[in-house]
Amino acid sequence: MLIKILEILIVLIIVCAVIGICNSIYNSKRFVIRKYNVKSSKLKKSLRICHLSDIHGWQYGDDNKNLIKAIDELNPDIIVFSGDILTGSSPRKTWPLEKGLVRELASRYPVYAANGNHESELNWYYEGFGQFYDTYINDMSSFGVNLLNNDKMFLDEYGIRITGLELPHEYFRKVIIRRMKDDYLDSMIGKPDEDRFNLLIAHNPQYFPKYAKWGADLVLSGHIHGGIIKLPLLGGVISPALILFPKYDGGLFKIGGHTMVLSRGLWTHTIPIRVFNPGELVVIDLEADNGEAQ
Repeated sequence: MLIKILEILIVLIIVCAVIGICNSIYNSKRFVIRKYNVKSSKLKKSLRICHLSDIHGWQYGDDNKNLIKAIDELNPDIIVFSGDILTGSSPRKTWPLEKGLVRELASRYPVYAANGNHESELNWYYEGFGQFYDTYINDMSSFGVNLLNNDKMFLDEYGIRITGLELPHEYFRKVIIRRMKDDYLDSMIGKPDEDRFNLLIAHNPQYFPKYAKWGADLVLSGHIHGGIIKLPLLGGVISPALILFPKYDGGLFKIGGHTMVLSRGLWTHTIPIRVFNPGELVVIDLEADNGEAQ
C-alpha cells in the first residue's frame, strides 16, 4: 500500500513539474496589461503612467517591439522604471538588450527611473564589474532619462513630486529583513511635500509601511517577480529574499490613504521560471479628485 502511494505521489510530482515547465515556457513569450486607478485631491490634473519593472534583459519581440507597441497603444503621459532593467550578474549581456528599449521610450515620453538592487550592485561592486556602472549611468543620461536615486523632481503641471529611493545593500538581504528606522527615509530623501502628490519610486516593496508613514501618496515598486510561482488563493510562492508567500507579491495595496502598486515584473533572473505568473506591463491612471467619494 505504501509503495502504491509513493508511486502516485511520484507521478503527481512529475505531472506538476511538466505542467509548470510548459506554463513557464508559455508565459515567457507573453505579458499582460494590469490597470489601476488612483484618485487624489492633491492632483491638479489627471496623468497616465506606464510602470515597468524587473525586465532583466528580456525581449518581447525583436528589440522589444511588442512591448513598445503595447505602450504606444496605451498612450501614457510618462514612463516609470522602478528598477532591475538589467541583471547585475551579467550587465554586459542584459543591458545591450534593454538600452534600445529605454532609448526608444525616452525619445517618445518623459521617463523617470530609480535603481533597483541589480543596478545598484554595479556600484556596490564597482571595480568587480569593470566600472560598468559608469556605462549604465552615462547611457541613461544620454537618452534623457530622469534617473532619481535619492533625488526628486517636480511635475508642476500635475501637482506631483516624484522621488526615487535607492536603498543600500543591507536592505536586500536574504531571509532576515533589516529593520528600517522611522527617520531613515527623511535622512535619505528628505521630508515629503505636504501640498503636492508624493509619488515614490521604491524598488523594494517590503518597506511599504515605512513609505506610507513617510508620506508617499503612491509607491511604485517591483523586485518580487510576483513570487515566481503563483498559486490560487495563496498568491506568490517566494520572494528574492527567500521569504515564502510574501505579503506583498503583486497588485495594489493600501495603508490608510497611501497606495502601493507593485508590479510583478516583466521577467526574472537566475532561474527563468514564471509559473501561472506572466510578465506585467502596469498602467496607473492618476485622477484629480473632484470631491466625490472614491
